Amino acid sequence: MTSRGQTANDAWEAMLSAHAVLTKQFAAEDVWEDVTMREYDVLYTLASCHEPVRLGELHRHVLLSQPALSRLVDRLVARGLVERQADLADGRGVRLSLTGAGRDCQRRIGGRHARSVTRAMTAALDADQMRQLEAICRKLADHERTPGTIGETASSELIP
Repeated sequence: MTSRGQTANDAWEAMLSAHAVLTKQFAAEDVWEDVTMREYDVLYTLASCHEPVRLGELHRHVLLSQPALSRLVDRLVARGLVERQADLADGRGVRLSLTGAGRDCQRRIGGRHARSVTRAMTAALDADQMRQLEAICRKLADHERTPGTIGETASSELIP
């Protein structure tokens, strides 16, 4: 019988492999216009926010180092897709949000990307498997999340 540790590591490796395969597939598609997938990830994350966020909060939700994220945000600001605004609660702080052009770009690319995701997921999984996968992934993500952060999901939405 496989140990619990081996099972956990096998599951982790399978999840990473699936992520790598799908990410390469999506990156190769002609949906990104003049943004990279990483830039789109930042636009998508900011679009999910109800209010402007600090760079540290954004950093918790994207797969980039803090210095790389800072440089990427600088590029998005220079291109007019993201704006910086003073943090009213902390005069030294800065909050980030999408500009109108950034929101338009995210929606336009997001629609095409969503269709690509739908094709990839439905080619491999039925509806019940997709719901199970979503519940498992949310449970893993929510275990590490604190209330009030980007993408917060109520635990009552999870399948036990």
